[in-house]
Amino acid sequence: MGEKSAYILVLVVVSLMGLGIVMLLSTSVFIADRADIYHDVHRQLVWLVLGVIACAFFAVVDYRFWNRSRWVWFVVACILLVLCFLPPFSQPANGAYRWIGGGEFGFDFARLQPSEMAKLAVIFMIAGWCSDSGEGIREVRAGFIYPLGIALIPVMLIACETDMGTAALLTCVVLTMLFVAGSRIWLFAGSAVLSVCVLALAVVQNPNRWQRLIAFMDLEAHKTGLGLQQWRAKLALGEGGISGLGLGEGREKLMYLPFAHTDFIFPMIGEELGVRATLLVVFAFVTVLILGVLIANSAPDPFGKLLGFGIVTLISIQAALNIGVTTAVLPNKGLPLPFVSYGGSNLLFSLAGIGILLNIYRQGSSIKSDDTGKLFDRCRAVPRI
Repeated sequence: MGEKSAYILVLVVVSLMGLGIVMLLSTSVFIADRADIYHDVHRQLVWLVLGVIACAFFAVVDYRFWNRSRWVWFVVACILLVLCFLPPFSQPANGAYRWIGGGEFGFDFARLQPSEMAKLAVIFMIAGWCSDSGEGIREVRAGFIYPLGIALIPVMLIACETDMGTAALLTCVVLTMLFVAGSRIWLFAGSAVLSVCVLALAVVQNPNRWQRLIAFMDLEAHKTGLGLQQWRAKLALGEGGISGLGLGEGREKLMYLPFAHTDFIFPMIGEELGVRATLLVVFAFVTVLILGVLIANSAPDPFGKLLGFGIVTLISIQAALNIGVTTAVLPNKGLPLPFVSYGGSNLLFSLAGIGILLNIYRQGSSIKSDDTGKLFDRCRAVPRI
């Protein structure tokens, strides 16, 4: 299984991307407010090509390069996050400052979400810090306070963009990496309590977030207000049943379910293709998690192991949160479904992460091949009796 894990991983990711394009064709044409009803499909295909190129590039570059240059990427990511608040680069939408672009310079297509790059930059940083710390990872300051403090710089910038979902996601990934690296367990109990308190304070201090939480507690009472998305998503899943209404036959996408082709693509899969398709999507992400862990475990050094584990944790937790939100198990928060939802930045950097996993696999396989060859040479050198 370990030798074929990379091939199966590629097959699963390609299948998810194919499903995403098909569902985008099925949903986006009904909500497009442009003359070209396939505008979103064309744009996503461009990002898909760029993502495949990025995946190939990251698969070729030795993953140790990201350890040596981690501070560069970390600083670049923080600068890009700051640009989200500075015109003319800032491209706010729906009250959120999450994007930068060249619209003021005539490049309307070139809009990027820096938080997606920041995810990888933080993973580079934490993996490098922990691998360089050695036994010092057991110390409170070197193994927990310092790396967490460094990671909180981009996390706080992302939170100020009013993107609490991504900030919480990245915090979970960092804490998980520190736990796997060997930080003291008792520190995580305190950080968990502190994180819950900070999250609760952020919700209470923001009227919109508080109202969203109230709506989540009783979706039926708020089905025409802040609970609309999750209420309609549940209807879509219920209407699909076991086998679905048929590809292209979904009704909720007809201006009933907002953002059906982005964050809420999962219920549309359930409505049109049925619960069997949604279970296959869940199984696909579980497969990505298992194969990603196998590949990370095959890395020849601690940095590669932590880097691979951080990437697969990021993808898996984001998928779990998206599915939890769109099935009304978790409060509503905008996080795309990796490889499936419409969104260029997430697709680009998710594929870059897959490319890094493939390089880790290549490096681990080459080490094993060298070791096998040396063993064969030693066996031939043994004199015959």
